[in-house]
Amino acid sequence: MPPYLLPISIITILLLYKLYQRMRFKLPPGPRPLPIVGNLYDIKPVRFRCFAEWAQAYGPIISVWFGSTLNVIVSNTELAKEVLKQHDQQLADRHRNRSAAKFSKDGKDLIWADYGPHYVKVRKVCTLELFVPKRLEALRPIREDEVTAMVESIFNHCTNPENKGKSLLVKKYLGAVAFNNITRLAFGKRFETAEGVIDEQGLEFKAIVANGLKLGASLAMAEHIPWLRWMFPLEEQAFAKHEARKDRLTRAIMEEHTLAREKSGGAKQHFVDALLTLQEKYDLSEDTIIGLLWDMITAGMDTTAISVEWAMAELIKNPRAQQKAQEELDRVVGFERVVTESDFPSLPYLQCVAKEALRLHPPTPLMLPHRANSNVKIAGYDIPKGSNVHVNVWAVARDPAAWKNPLEFRPERFLEEDVDMNGHDFRLLPFGAGRRVCPGAQLGINLVTSMLGHLLHHFDWTPSEGVKPDEIDMSENPGLVTYMRTSLQAVATPRLPSHLYKRVAVDM
Repeated sequence: MPPYLLPISIITILLLYKLYQRMRFKLPPGPRPLPIVGNLYDIKPVRFRCFAEWAQAYGPIISVWFGSTLNVIVSNTELAKEVLKQHDQQLADRHRNRSAAKFSKDGKDLIWADYGPHYVKVRKVCTLELFVPKRLEALRPIREDEVTAMVESIFNHCTNPENKGKSLLVKKYLGAVAFNNITRLAFGKRFETAEGVIDEQGLEFKAIVANGLKLGASLAMAEHIPWLRWMFPLEEQAFAKHEARKDRLTRAIMEEHTLAREKSGGAKQHFVDALLTLQEKYDLSEDTIIGLLWDMITAGMDTTAISVEWAMAELIKNPRAQQKAQEELDRVVGFERVVTESDFPSLPYLQCVAKEALRLHPPTPLMLPHRANSNVKIAGYDIPKGSNVHVNVWAVARDPAAWKNPLEFRPERFLEEDVDMNGHDFRLLPFGAGRRVCPGAQLGINLVTSMLGHLLHHFDWTPSEGVKPDEIDMSENPGLVTYMRTSLQAVATPRLPSHLYKRVAVDM
């Protein structure tokens, strides 16, 4: 038998098996897939918009083939509820591509773990120990420190005579808050000095994050076509080196905390301390502790900065909403002090601004894939075991059947009707819902609201000189999280007495 016949026979058998599967099941409609590559060449870079367009043509549940893997995408409220509530248990597993498998040590963390005893255990640690109101309140000084540090650096920029009337890059300041806040919460360390100089560990941390993104993006097509993988072998050495580097840094920080705890006799509230003191109680391996810490960093670093940048872009485009939020802040907080998290219950409009920004611009517009652990039916269609199901959160939040004038930025809609954002109302799902809802949702909401409150209370915001509000580019960058394609540039004008722009530094 000629050697080339064997691979041809294997491919033929696989294609015939896939054809049999498609004929056996009543799959959701969708664009016609090509042999081997499926719909990969048809998908536009900004995937959630592409899937929303296809939903307009084929209906709110569609089949999209990533190579030989079936991906089902749902795009309205009813189907989101069916996926995340009615069939939550059958769809609670995770699809891990090769990079996710490597980064999570094959699901030893929370984000990439399949649903089972390990997932239930680490989820319990998160909901009963880490993200409880008492701990979030104890860590509040860190959040307020970082937000006031942001205000001080914006103030220093815009009161510098050289910058008079010049715009600033908003993302730069938001990113600093997100970076310092999450490293302090997770690792109990501020890698950056007051002068903005990042120490050695901080540089190593940033290099690890950047390298992880590069490695994750390097696999491309071969991820979706298993029989092509021999042509695109996994860079085992590069991944092993990356993981060793990540483990080395995390273990060094864990060791520092263990020594400090032995010295002082008491544990701090940071997540690293909490996990180390809970290690025995919950039988957590070192890999799981490292995985959980990096989950928090992955989930919490970019998302808050992204959410606030979109909210600020909307407020600059809608000066009426900006003014209304500022009037509320002036009435409740006044001009003699700065806003704190304890003011939130008295600032309903500010909370509505945060909600409306998260509705129109969810930082993770496509929920991470839920993998079917058994055959399941959704909307009368078959979802075979092993398929991936995605909820298009972005499309659900713009569903005209669920929202009046869905494309309009109108925070008032949440004053007229209270809509839960923590996964109980399936019209608004920035943090997911069901068994895999984000355990850190409240922490994210608090930080986004705090950043917005300070930015609006301390400054008036207008577009760069020569740019009209409706000329601000509101398109998204491709990727798992949605950065603005054109980073927001805006002019900040102080509006409070100058003594209120000082950072409130805390050492904890």
